[in-house]
Amino acid sequence: MSDIAANEPIARAASAPVATPSGRLRSIFAGSVGNLVEWYDWYVYAAFSLYFAKSFFPAGDATAQLLNTAAVFALGFIMRPIGGWLMGVFADRYGRRTALTLSVLLMCFGSLVIAVTPSYQTIGIWAPILLIVARLVQGISLGGEYGASATYLSEVADKANRGFYSSFQYVTLIMGQLLALAVLLLLQFVFLTPAQLEAWGWRIPFAIGALCALVAMYLRRAMTESDHFVAAKQKSTSRPGFSSHILELAKHPRAVLTVVGLTMGGTVAFYTYTIYMQKFLVNTVGLTKNDSTLVSAAALFAFMCLQPLFGALSDRIGRRPLLISFGVLGTLATVPLLTMLSMTKDPWLAFGLIFIALLIVSGYTSINAVVKAELFPTEVRALGVALPYAVTVSLFGGTAEYIALWCKSIGHEAWFYWYVAGCVACSLLVYVAMPDTRETSLIDRER
Repeated sequence: MSDIAANEPIARAASAPVATPSGRLRSIFAGSVGNLVEWYDWYVYAAFSLYFAKSFFPAGDATAQLLNTAAVFALGFIMRPIGGWLMGVFADRYGRRTALTLSVLLMCFGSLVIAVTPSYQTIGIWAPILLIVARLVQGISLGGEYGASATYLSEVADKANRGFYSSFQYVTLIMGQLLALAVLLLLQFVFLTPAQLEAWGWRIPFAIGALCALVAMYLRRAMTESDHFVAAKQKSTSRPGFSSHILELAKHPRAVLTVVGLTMGGTVAFYTYTIYMQKFLVNTVGLTKNDSTLVSAAALFAFMCLQPLFGALSDRIGRRPLLISFGVLGTLATVPLLTMLSMTKDPWLAFGLIFIALLIVSGYTSINAVVKAELFPTEVRALGVALPYAVTVSLFGGTAEYIALWCKSIGHEAWFYWYVAGCVACSLLVYVAMPDTRETSLIDRER
């Protein structure tokens, strides 16, 4: 009886016109809006950490407080593999739409907790504890969001434009980060003084995130389910449990290891030039907080616009050439770019160097979602994309900022530059060895 009830939404979704151009665009828009809100909620922590660090931790020097906030940021990544597993299985069993709706609800809860938590001076140790709890919940949410979102966008896209459509996952991801920076700029330049921002103004963006997440949850209820998922579930005669689903994934070891390898260098580079860069511009380059925010926002906007262009290019020349280009250029150019950036005092030159770096990284970000989705069959696609990706991001992306700050604190900041280049070089080996998933896509074989 429960299986019949669970299959009712699948049956209803089967009649929806997902494959039509208008239906496809509506589905992509609905999925992307929620993705934007989720990533806004995640990134607003990094954007405002310069202001709220002293509210959650004991008084100390600025680098020590930033290290504490970076450590909590990394802790959130620990939950992403758990979220990738739980939500990935959930998405493969009950649908991409249901999983995406649940993930945005969890993100809303985390933002609300941060917004209302009193300062360390008021409740002591409970302040950082509540901050950690909120970030752990958001880590679960984001761990599930990536896999379900990447799978959904790849499945609803047509073969000829799959790279283009799936690139909008990173468009909305970056847009979420830009929205966080836009809120920061408005508060910095229009509404609040620096003292007000540090005292209580930093709570505003988290409250906005909680409200927007509720709106996104409502919009996602109207999403049409992926026709690939509907077809697979109509053929399926069994529903593997959470543990047995992992065993199903274990039947695809090469695909799992490929996801780990291709993600390693890309996630370190991405978090270096996006999340960490705002702090790098203040703490190392010596720009003001306002200038660093403006430079970061301008670079991110340009980066966002590049994603569909690279995604469309992958539909013409394949995914592998873009990945190899990122691997080669990322390996060779990372140390020179970061070294030059550390020595400049000109905001315009800083923007130019960051843009060059993000142009290189676009070879990975624009297509990494579709490449991973094309590696797995429908029945384990969400889990296959989410779990190995989340583990890799937790180990490398989530710790990038902390490693960078630690290297700086011991007086060897340049070590971090070589670390980033080395991670990209490791991924390059995978790009060279792997097939072009545009030609070997398991999504197309199921048609």
